[in-house]
Amino acid sequence: MSEQEAGTAAGVITEAEALRRLHGARAHSAYDRAVAACRYAGVGQDQAEVVPRDPVGRAANALRLSAKSLAALTASAPDPAADARCARNAAATAALAAQVAAARDGDTTPSATPSATASITAFVTAAPTAPAAASATALRAALDASRAAAAAAGGGARGQDTALNACAQEAERHAVATARAAGWFEAITMAD
Repeated sequence: MSEQEAGTAAGVITEAEALRRLHGARAHSAYDRAVAACRYAGVGQDQAEVVPRDPVGRAANALRLSAKSLAALTASAPDPAADARCARNAAATAALAAQVAAARDGDTTPSATPSATASITAFVTAAPTAPAAASATALRAALDASRAAAAAAGGGARGQDTALNACAQEAERHAVATARAAGWFEAITMAD
């Protein structure tokens, strides 16, 4: 048994394992946000398409791929760069799902579907109702969390830069808080 294996067996956590926990927790949190936003918008993984043609298909497909990525994360050895990329991809999925959920709140007609709504830009700049304002805030936070996760995973950071990881962690916390404020997590509670 090597010295490193002996340390791990004795309960000492390696830096790679600590980073795995950090990135894994952020990836799972972002995936949970994506699931919540998709449920809120009425999007299920069964709506995934091989070649997505609309926002609903893209969100459903991204959700399906993120689930597979998270399963692979737990089955592999810790690798800070790969683990950070998994968290980045989950955050991107959550941002895509947030766009669909925000679009749902942006159109008040009963027959509106996420694929038939106005553009996200028009939604965010319009005078929003209370639910739409909360969704717009949650969408901006999701986009910020996605950018922060990309910075932590990219370039020379490769998932190991303490400051970038802390920034991504804080952006994820804020994205969760704003998604809760928008009521997106309530869809999970009602569905369970």
